[in-house]
Amino acid sequence: MTAVAIWRALGGSDARRRSLWGCFLGFAIALWTKTEIVRIGLNNSSITDASILLKHYSAGAAILAIMYYIVAVYGQYPADGEMARAVKVSRFIQHAAAKTALSAFALMTVLFFAIVDRSKPSDRFVSDHAGQWGATAYMTVFYIYLGSASAICLYQWAGAWRREERRVLRVGLGMMAFAMVLGVTYSFGRMLVMWYWLAVQPSHAIAYDIDAGTEAMQQLLFVFFALGVSVPATEKGLRRARAWLALARLYPMWHELMTAFPNTPMETPRSRREELTRRDLDAGLQLDRWVHDLADAIEKLRHYVPDGLMTAAQEAAGQHHKTNQGAVAQAYWMKAALAAKKQGVTAGPVAAYEQQQATDQDSEVAWLRHVADAYRKADTTQAQRLLATAGAIS
Repeated sequence: MTAVAIWRALGGSDARRRSLWGCFLGFAIALWTKTEIVRIGLNNSSITDASILLKHYSAGAAILAIMYYIVAVYGQYPADGEMARAVKVSRFIQHAAAKTALSAFALMTVLFFAIVDRSKPSDRFVSDHAGQWGATAYMTVFYIYLGSASAICLYQWAGAWRREERRVLRVGLGMMAFAMVLGVTYSFGRMLVMWYWLAVQPSHAIAYDIDAGTEAMQQLLFVFFALGVSVPATEKGLRRARAWLALARLYPMWHELMTAFPNTPMETPRSRREELTRRDLDAGLQLDRWVHDLADAIEKLRHYVPDGLMTAAQEAAGQHHKTNQGAVAQAYWMKAALAAKKQGVTAGPVAAYEQQQATDQDSEVAWLRHVADAYRKADTTQAQRLLATAGAIS
């Protein structure tokens, strides 16, 4: 939670990112208060059981941040059709969340200092105060607040999970919804148990086991929530990584063609290191530019070769390569056409050329990566043979 909070703090300043940062920061603080050193240190301080109050303050603030996150995500959709109910809930949250949280915090503070038995420090607050009405009243306020907020989150994320068609986001929403199922079960389950203990005093061993068991449920909640929220960002990171790898593979071919046609790219080609470490341009956008640059360069190369060059390239590719023959043929054609231009062949009519038909950018990039691999392996001697075969040179 601490690592994700730091990551989120560096990720931007829009409403969604601020809300998620506040959520993870609050949960991180709450979890640190559970560690032995922090817990014992605070509980034995001048404010007995201070770790409990700090934990509930920080967890409550995290829940409030989740409420604002829900508003940021769902509150901006048009209030019509299937989304209307989710929008209404979000707007209700926007009006009630802050006031409800402040009221809960105020009441918890009063109860903590006024009626909770803090005559001696506790290590496990719930089990150590089993059967005590003051602690039960205090925890009831917190659990109602926590459980109600979890139920609202469950409603929103379960609905979004049903509507979402993208598999990765659906997985993330499913994890978040399951985390809130655990949150609702944990909150109201513990509250009911504490009220039951008012009527039937449990042994310390039974109380401790129930406390520890439900605590494990809460730990699992944090894991699923952190993973679920991080899935969309992970998907975006994977897309960037794939784009960067594609740029690295395409660079030699792209750079050579852009050097031959310097007016084609929007900017003067830079070194490999500079192009692959750019911070001013998203990798996906940069890849999209390169794809268009390569297509434009190929169109220009068609003016320097005869129609027969593509047939010659296809025959050469078929002789040596049984897989990806089309990509290899295109690479051979490009290598030979570029060699013809460098030799000073006068530009003429557009030559015949067979271009792979791609259904989307991903398939087009995948095709170009195969072409780039074959282009890197092709040599100038082979290019000259193809030009001679096609009658481009004598």
